[in-house]
Amino acid sequence: MQLLESFFKLKEHGTTVKTEVIAGFTTFLTMAYIVLVNPLILSSTGMDLNAVFVATCLAAALGTAIMGLVANYPIALAPGMGLNAYFTFSVVKGMGLSWETALGAVFISGIVFLAVSLFKVREAIVNAIPQSLKFAISAGVGMFLAIIALKNAGVIAAHPATYLTLGDIHNPTTLLAILGFFLIVALEYRKVPGSIIIGILVVTVLSIAFGLSPFKGIVAPVPSMAPTFMAMDIKGALNAGLIGVIFVFFFVDLFDTTGTLVGVSHRAGLLDKDGKLPRLKRALMADSIAITAGAVMGTSSTTAYIESAAGTAVGGRTGLTAMVVALLFLAALWLSPLAATVPPYATAPALCYVAVLMARGLAEIEWNDLTESAPAVMTALAMPFTFSIADGIAFGFISYAVIKILAGRFSDLRPAVLIIALLWIFKLAFFH
Repeated sequence: MQLLESFFKLKEHGTTVKTEVIAGFTTFLTMAYIVLVNPLILSSTGMDLNAVFVATCLAAALGTAIMGLVANYPIALAPGMGLNAYFTFSVVKGMGLSWETALGAVFISGIVFLAVSLFKVREAIVNAIPQSLKFAISAGVGMFLAIIALKNAGVIAAHPATYLTLGDIHNPTTLLAILGFFLIVALEYRKVPGSIIIGILVVTVLSIAFGLSPFKGIVAPVPSMAPTFMAMDIKGALNAGLIGVIFVFFFVDLFDTTGTLVGVSHRAGLLDKDGKLPRLKRALMADSIAITAGAVMGTSSTTAYIESAAGTAVGGRTGLTAMVVALLFLAALWLSPLAATVPPYATAPALCYVAVLMARGLAEIEWNDLTESAPAVMTALAMPFTFSIADGIAFGFISYAVIKILAGRFSDLRPAVLIIALLWIFKLAFFH
């Protein structure tokens, strides 16, 4: 106990071992759904589901442990929602690339993230991007997740004339998915820990009970990671046409991680007097190492999870909370049959709920200024309707730059935004 006290500085942060352990369990319960959802999403690219399950658990455990031991923050990491969807539906299925090449792009983005963290370029990049686009990107990724979830649930279906239409809502699997969403929202409102994983498991149990999906067990020996380990194609990812892909992986994770770190730390009272985050460089290093290690093991980009706020809400203040989460992710390695038992329509409610959380960014947009709101709306809408996070970001930067120039608002247009917009125009013109 004394070792934990001195290493994590528990008294200095006004916490105890008991409080930190409870906080760790709380955080894990709120984000444990990722060990079920991530393998299902990535396996649709042809990746081995069990291998991705192991990679998900290990990447989450590694990143979270580094965050706890090196940065001493109660913040957990795992493969990011939205980034896994971009990996699957935009890069592999949309662009027709192999999942090995996509993993190569994730690996390179992790190296870039590491360099940015080391040389303090992050602040310059983050500060140069307009607030309206930051909020719009978050909301757009949420909408992108929502359209995937609604499709997996059967709520929407393809239509030759209207492109999209209402699906077969008499289908029992669709009804179960809708019930799961209602259940998750109700449990969240009642502040029940682990509401998302509860919703997924309830739908899965009902699906098995009604004979809609098979039960494959709960506990088994840890599966082999061989099918995805060291499988990334770095050479293929260095192709000029994939610069935009690498940029999106880097860009989305940069804002996701930074926003989560600041948001959770603010709620926990961990920011300094100037409102800055102490040991930020260490925290970003933890994320970048987790990204590159995750790509080596066989999963999409790892990022900090906003669900960490659940742990800080019950008193988690130090890296001991993160270490408890990391150990629980390691324990989850023996639950691979459970991951294989969960059908896609059982995870759809979780995606929809995450979409609800991410859509809150729209409320922060400056709606009274058309030169800010119009590009933001274009960004958010383009992601689901082009079925591409990358195209949404491109629409946002290009429209922001052009509208500001035509409106004579040159002072609002920072050089970094103009450069990024020109790069996207070049990319769409010659490498789309």
